[in-house]
Amino acid sequence: MNNIFPEFIKILPKADIKIDGCEAYLFQGKSHQIIFAYFKNDTILAKHKHDSQWEIVLEGKVDLIVNNKEKKCYCKGDSFYIPPNVYHSAFIYAGYSSIIIFNQKDRYRTLQ
Repeated sequence: MNNIFPEFIKILPKADIKIDGCEAYLFQGKSHQIIFAYFKNDTILAKHKHDSQWEIVLEGKVDLIVNNKEKKCYCKGDSFYIPPNVYHSAFIYAGYSSIIIFNQKDRYRTLQ
């Protein structure tokens, strides 16, 4: 069970992220989205791209590869930026949680 986020975050709409074991809440802005994410399971994110992203690690760790360069590990307290339209992939370890800001108003939809 995810207890990292306070209740006022947990009452936000859930984001429709099709990853087994991912629990995510969506704050929708006019031109941006903020995702509060928790991953219950180890997760592999295949190489993909989208508009820019800034992420703050709250708990756990993630191995990130950006633009086919060296893998970097980010842990609690770290943050990283992914420029727009740059390919990236990741291995997310079980228990990982983060706040992700997308420079994109429609990256995710709310879960129906």
